[in-house]
This record gives sequence, C-alpha cells and structure tokens, in this order.
Amino acid sequence: MRAVELFTGAGGLGIGVSQAGFEPVAVVERDRYCCDTIRENQEKSLEPLVNWPLVQGDVRDFDYGEIGGDVDLVSGGPPCQPFSLGGKHRGYLDTRDMFPEAIRAVRELKPRAFLFENVKGLTRPAFANYFEYMRLQLAYPDLVKNSDETWTDHLARLERHHTDGRGNAPAYRIVSRVLNAADYGVPQRRERVFIVGFRSDLGIEWSFPAPTHSREALLWDQWRTGKYWESMKVKRPDDDSAVRWRKSAQRLRENPETKPWRTVRQALADLPDPEFEPEAASRHLNHKFQPGARSYPGHTGSPCDEPAKTLKAGDHGVPGGENMLRRTDGSLRYFSIRESARLQTFPDDYLFHGTWTESMRQLGNAVPVKLASVVANSIREHLERGKSRQ
Repeated sequence: MRAVELFTGAGGLGIGVSQAGFEPVAVVERDRYCCDTIRENQEKSLEPLVNWPLVQGDVRDFDYGEIGGDVDLVSGGPPCQPFSLGGKHRGYLDTRDMFPEAIRAVRELKPRAFLFENVKGLTRPAFANYFEYMRLQLAYPDLVKNSDETWTDHLARLERHHTDGRGNAPAYRIVSRVLNAADYGVPQRRERVFIVGFRSDLGIEWSFPAPTHSREALLWDQWRTGKYWESMKVKRPDDDSAVRWRKSAQRLRENPETKPWRTVRQALADLPDPEFEPEAASRHLNHKFQPGARSYPGHTGSPCDEPAKTLKAGDHGVPGGENMLRRTDGSLRYFSIRESARLQTFPDDYLFHGTWTESMRQLGNAVPVKLASVVANSIREHLERGKSRQ
C-alpha cells in the first residue's frame, strides 16, 4: 500500500507506518538534523527506511502532482508547538501551525485514509473551536477558505454545509481520540491526540484499537502477587509513591485481562548504566552519560518501576527538564539518547544524529514507533478488507 509521510521528524511515525506494511512514495521533512538522522540510518541499510524517498524541504513547497497513482495513506505529525502545553500556546496564530498543509495534502492526493498525530494540548478548551475547524476541513477538504474569509468565517460556512440537510456527505469520515502510549506497551506515559479519517465512498467502519496494557495490571503484578519484583530481582520499595500504589492495588477486585504497563526498569534492564559503566555503555549506539541532572519543583525524573514520564523537547533550557531517571535511592541522572530511544520504542540499531540536546529534541517530538505501528496496522487491515469488498 502506498503512503505519503509528512513532517517526518526523526521517523517514529514513519517507521511504525512502514512496519505496518505501507510503502512511502514521498517522505517530507524540513529539519536538517532529522534528515541527517534518517540519511545516516539509510546509509546503514536499516530497514524499513533504507529506501524511503526522503525530500528535505518545506512541505508548503511540495508539489503533490509529482506523485503518480493512487495513495492509500497520508500520515504525519504537524508541528505541535502551537498547541503544546510546554510551548507558547499561540495555536492558529502561530506561523508553525502546519495543519493547513496536512489538509492540502488530503485535498490534492485524495488518499483512501489519513493518520495525523498531535499533542494532547490541541484538545484543550482554548483550542476547541480550532480543533473542530480542522476536523471539518478534513471532512470537506474541497471546501476551501476564500481569500477574504477569516478562519472563523470559514468555520461557520463549513458548519452550515455540514448541517444544511441537502445530502452533503463528507468526503472523509473522521474519528479522533487521545491515546496513552503506555496503554499499548510503550514504557512511557505519553498522551497524544490521533486523528484518523477514511474516504467516505469506501464504507469502512473503524474504531481505535483497544488498549492492550494497563496500570491496574501492573499494580496487580507489583502489589498483589509480587510477580513483578521477583522477575526484576529487586526488593519492593517502601517510599511514599510505593505506599500510594499499594493502596490503589488493594482496591482491585481481580487481575485485569490486559498486560501490565511496561516500566522504565523493564525497558532498560539489559543496558549498562552509562554513569557507572561507561566502557560497557560505549558499546551501544548513542549511550553516553550526560552530566548536570538536578531536581526542582515539577521536574523530579521518572521512577524506575513505572512507565517513564513524557519525554519532552521544550525550550526550557534542558529539553523539558524532565528527561531524567530517578533511581530507587533517590539519585538522578539524565536518560541517555539510547535509553530515550528505548522509551520511544525505536530499534536499538537506530542512530540519532547530533548532540545530546539535539537528539533529545528529535526524540521528544517523535511518535513512539510501537504505538504508530498499532494504529497503522489497524488502518491497513481495514483498507485491505475494503479493497476485497470492491
């Protein structure tokens, strides 16, 4: 199945989409560091991106007429800074808002489906009207904003078109949902909004894949059976956080059917500590100790025995101030690039280009590969069923 990947970044969403069986016919990214990351991995013949047709440039300048034939999927993560809780919250006033370009791609390519990802902040009340505006534009991509219209005037016209009762069926049927990556086996609590649409003429019924992992299942394994501590060969902690989790576990009536959330300890178990084992750590790609970690209010690091807090790529000095490991003895250190890649479920042989700060920016902006693969797999399966019915 043919795909177009926009706003590719370091490649997390694109890798997941490719793993799901889509073949990109164009991969567009303007940031040179991200492009260097992709190219360096292509030089290593790393699958599935070795043959990606990478285009380094501004998506606003990309000519979709160069893509011949039908496209099954358009995917991408339009820059999220305009809507991020860690950003400046300018939303539609921010020149970095690239959702208009995502909509242009849908309008010109008319793909059978699309998949877009963005920060949870997009769903905040402050952006509710703009979020609805984006949804309606994706549903009716050919109803283009006039040069003399404000976006709110265009929204009103879209609303009237949507409700006028004259059979104006949307071009795309759309669903959106905030997904927590931890609920799908990613060792990180990372909430992002996903917007998925299928072309209406396909008659596809679709919903987001059900979560496969849960906090409750982790609580059960840790505090009801002790299976977790036995498997990790560590003692049960007795700090304040452990007391809270134990109390929550006591309220569970039965073992959930889902798998347990994956923790930082599980994700990093076979990696040497880069602070205390630098020689062993040097044998792993991008696995080098980064000094300077410190705790301050609101930034206390990720506990070992929970999924990591959200990796960030903010502009507050050290990216987000939160990309740290908090050991059980209370000591802190920054996650290495390799550890952060593990938390984002990138392959271990995936090389990140640039300094620690630059690589962490790429990682903090990325979609976890595993989550992208789960959603993209479900989209592909439904598209294939749709083809078989035609």
